[in-house]
Amino acid sequence: MAKYRTGEHFSFSFTLSESGIWIDPRILSPRDYHLFMQKDHLTSVLFSSLGLSDPLLESLEDAGFIHCTPIQAATLPLALQGQDIAGQAQTGTGKTAAFLLATLHYLMETPAADDAVGPWAMILAPTRELAVQIHRDAELIGRYTGLRFAAVYGGTGYDSQRRQLESGVDVLIGTPGRLIDYFKQGVYRLSDIEVVVLDEADRMFDLGFIADIRYLLRKMPPPGQRINMLFSATLSNRVMELAYEHMNDPQVIRIETEYVTADKVRQSLYHVSAHDKISLLLGVLHQQDPKRTMIFVNTKRAADRVSGYLLGNGYEAEVLSGDIPQNKRLRLLESFQRGELPILVATDVAARGLHIPDVTHVINFDLPQDREDYVHRIGRTARIGASGDAISFACEEYVYSLPEIEDFIGQKIPTLPVSEELLLEYKPAKRLERRRPPFSGGEHRPRGRTPHRRPANRT
Repeated sequence: MAKYRTGEHFSFSFTLSESGIWIDPRILSPRDYHLFMQKDHLTSVLFSSLGLSDPLLESLEDAGFIHCTPIQAATLPLALQGQDIAGQAQTGTGKTAAFLLATLHYLMETPAADDAVGPWAMILAPTRELAVQIHRDAELIGRYTGLRFAAVYGGTGYDSQRRQLESGVDVLIGTPGRLIDYFKQGVYRLSDIEVVVLDEADRMFDLGFIADIRYLLRKMPPPGQRINMLFSATLSNRVMELAYEHMNDPQVIRIETEYVTADKVRQSLYHVSAHDKISLLLGVLHQQDPKRTMIFVNTKRAADRVSGYLLGNGYEAEVLSGDIPQNKRLRLLESFQRGELPILVATDVAARGLHIPDVTHVINFDLPQDREDYVHRIGRTARIGASGDAISFACEEYVYSLPEIEDFIGQKIPTLPVSEELLLEYKPAKRLERRRPPFSGGEHRPRGRTPHRRPANRT
């Protein structure tokens, strides 16, 4: 006898953003909510025409959303029929909702064998922040399904994540390293996976995760016995090679736009010496008076330096980089999303997969060395139908990437003069207190020494 993966209805208030991301309206300002409700980017395809399962339609109706975004309209009819999908679209266009709706519909409508156990679906993400975001969206979009969701990622919660997996999960979302760790320990198994989603596939290559991805895919049932979905900002040759190797004749969907960057981003560029960049940054902040700003740098050391000068000169700012503990990173993002923190100084860990409404300004304090990173960085602003400013500093250290960036985006970035009024005098930087991470034994010891050991005798 077959069993269906259904559950009781739960009560939770939420709103589906126009980009297809599920947003708790309690964190939205009136202006944000107005922007979320704009419909001019949507297609004429109705969610109700796609044959989605009733619990998912009920969620959509509760949110008041009727029409699909282009990526949803192009991929959902195929995915709901069991077709494998390789989709390309810009960030913020509803990719997350597209693969979540397809995944949850399949699980709700397809019976499972009596002797089978979850997880039934796995969603792979390149970063912790993106895994957390997908998990949050899955819990909201699947609130009426009764399905159990778990997020697995490094940096925190090792024992609690393990216990959650041991208690049973239907949809497993996570980063490759922690997923492989638990799998090798036998905490869960991959033999009953029916749906697998690979999000931000191009970023997986950039971060060196492809060997781990292939390991997980090979432990699952063969491609022809599962539904496979791959989404990426670019479907490069290496991404398509992965798709054809581990997917079952995927349908390639590309949502092309006239411009690589969002059309409502006002881009500008200052040519400035590295010595004057702090002065210029303070001048730009004083002139623009932004409400919510992301400042991107290329290194963790630069993030600490910039944040120190901002704090020393009266600006409230925090650093988001790879060495920040995961719990603190999540708290910083939530504070920034709520508008409590006005400035976030970040490395490229924050350039992708984060859905933060109403970012008015993105400042590239360091011009990125990768041309695609420029697009992802400035894509943090001018989202959800809004406009925004992307301001870049080109100094002698990083200006060499400018020609590639302009060639990639297909336009010259307008250059503004660096006037004397913009170069403000500044106070010394405030020293940031950073605790050194403890050793596994919980005690600190001097660098380069081994306690209780004498030097070897030399003859």
